[in-house]
Amino acid sequence: MTKINALHRFLLPCFSPTSAKSTRSATATPKKRLSTSLRNDLDDINAAAAKALDPQDQDSQSSTSPTPQNEVVSVVLPQQPRPSKSMVIGTIFGHRRGHVWLCIQHDRRSTKPTLLLELSVSTHQLVNEMQLGLVRVTLECNESDRPQLIDCSLLTVPIWTVHCNGRKFGFAARRKASEKVKLMLKLMQSMTVGAGVMPAGFALGSEAESHQEVMYMRANYDHVVGSADSESFHLINPDQCPSQELSVFLLRSRHS
Repeated sequence: MTKINALHRFLLPCFSPTSAKSTRSATATPKKRLSTSLRNDLDDINAAAAKALDPQDQDSQSSTSPTPQNEVVSVVLPQQPRPSKSMVIGTIFGHRRGHVWLCIQHDRRSTKPTLLLELSVSTHQLVNEMQLGLVRVTLECNESDRPQLIDCSLLTVPIWTVHCNGRKFGFAARRKASEKVKLMLKLMQSMTVGAGVMPAGFALGSEAESHQEVMYMRANYDHVVGSADSESFHLINPDQCPSQELSVFLLRSRHS
């Protein structure tokens, strides 16, 4: 989570008016000195270029070229591809003595989730991991085991290997939203961030668990698409509170 902590350090001062003012005042003088030195360098370069030109070339360029003060020097540098980023709603839920489910929605009013996974991690195990304040769930897919998944979207991969905080926790399977799940999502349409317990009656896995209450945690997540083989979801803490960090990574390994 080093990248997330770094983003917090650099982005949080942007929301503080006092720090913004101090930053502008501190950088005003260096910016002026930098522009002055750059103008002097440009003058030296233009003077050297004028001596190297023929008189005829100097006349033709003096009529068409702007003065050195008005010249604009542009440098085009190669840029690395940047990952795309968007915000989604993520809901982690499950029976008290059942398994954890992960639901990703781009629209909280839709009962058709973008991604719905059933993890072999028990609710009790996830709660214990979250007490540490840092949870990293890594879902891995190996194309050598299933060659038909080479070019498919990561959100359509049917089965994953699960690691939580560096330890293997079995597998995760992509599921289709049942009527019970759709009803539960419909009840949470007006909620963007929150946690609680829903009454019994929602059969998520086996019907034997339908008599248990459903625990849930709903929040906004940053959805980062690094490449065709790498996506991640990062919990956005309300009011930038660093009390809980939770990230889910989808990774597909390719072997030549």
